[in-house]
Amino acid sequence: MTGAALAALAGLAFLLGGCAGHKEAVRPEVVWPLPPEKPRVKFVETIRSSTDAAPRRGHGFMDLLTGGDSATGLTKPYGIHVDNEGRLFVADTGWRKVLVFDFPHQSFWFLGVDGLGALAQPVGVDTDDAGRIYVSDAAQARVVVYDHDGRYLNAFGGREHLAKPVGLAVDSGRQRVYVVDTKGHKVAVFGLDGTFIKSFGSHGPEDGAFNWPTNVAVGPKGNLYVVDMLNFRVQVFNPEGEFLWKFGGIGRGFGQFSKPKGIALDPQGRIYVADAAFNNVQIFDGQGRLLLFFGGMGTGPGQFWMPAGVAAGPDGRIYVADQFNRRVNVYEVIKYPDDPVVAKER
Repeated sequence: MTGAALAALAGLAFLLGGCAGHKEAVRPEVVWPLPPEKPRVKFVETIRSSTDAAPRRGHGFMDLLTGGDSATGLTKPYGIHVDNEGRLFVADTGWRKVLVFDFPHQSFWFLGVDGLGALAQPVGVDTDDAGRIYVSDAAQARVVVYDHDGRYLNAFGGREHLAKPVGLAVDSGRQRVYVVDTKGHKVAVFGLDGTFIKSFGSHGPEDGAFNWPTNVAVGPKGNLYVVDMLNFRVQVFNPEGEFLWKFGGIGRGFGQFSKPKGIALDPQGRIYVADAAFNNVQIFDGQGRLLLFFGGMGTGPGQFWMPAGVAAGPDGRIYVADQFNRRVNVYEVIKYPDDPVVAKER
C-alpha cells in the first residue's frame, strides 16, 4: 500500500445507513476506504438478539426461554467464535453465559446456564474439530468443555495453573488448548483432555514476556499470535511457545496500538486486530505489515464502541464483538481478480 493511500485512510468516514437482521442486506453500502479508492471491506449486517438467529413467529419456545415476549439481546459481548457449521458463539460477560446463534438451524440457546458447567464470567470461546466447545471463565479460573450440543463434559485449569484466563485458542491438529492468563502474564498450554502441559511467558517488556495479554489465535502453521495489550504489540510464537517475532507498538500511527484486544487470522493469512481505544480493526498481512483499517467511534452501521473479540468465519466474513453497542458487527473482505497474493505468515 502506498504512503498516499495510507494517508487517505487516516480521514476515513463512512455513509450512514439502516441496520438489518441477519438475512437482510444493508443499504446504502458502508465500505472502507471511500471512493474513489477501490473498496476493500464492506459492512454486511449487525447481530443484536435471538431474533437474528430464530425469527419470531408468535408465542412459543423463545417465550419460554426468555420468560416473556421480548427478544434476548446481547448485553456485553466479548469473546466470539464461528464454528465450521456457521454457528456463532458469543461470550457475554453481562449475561454471564455464552449465547449461541445457530443460523443454519434458525435456533438460539444459552451455554453454561447451570449444573457443573455453570459459567460466571465467560471471556474466550473456541471449538475443536470434533465439535467440542471450550469456554474460559475468568472468575472461576477454569476452562469448561461442552459437547457439540452444549452438554457439560469436563473442566480444567484451576488456581494451580490459571489466575485470570481470558482468550483461548484450540489447535486440534496438535491436540492443544492455549489459554491466555492476563493476570499471570503468561500463556498456559493444555491437552484437549485438560492435561496441563506447560506455560510460557513472564511479566515484562522483553521479547517473550507479557504485560496484561488478552487474546490468542492459531495461524496456518500452528504459530501463536498473542495480543500483548499493555506492551501494545502482537507477539508471535511457535507451537512450543518459543518467541519468533512481533509487530505493533504504542502510538497513534498506522500499525500502532492503544488498547489491542481481539485477534483472528483468515485462511489467506491476514491478521485482524481490534483496538478498543481506537474503535477500529486493523488488518495486517502475514509479515505484520498494515493493509487497511476499518470502523471508527460511533453507534452507526459498522462503527464501534469498545470492540473486543474478532472471529474469521468459514463463510469468509469477519465478526467483531462491539461491546458497548451490545452487538456483533459482520464485515466482508472484497476480493478482486487482479489482487496480488497476500503475504503469508513468517
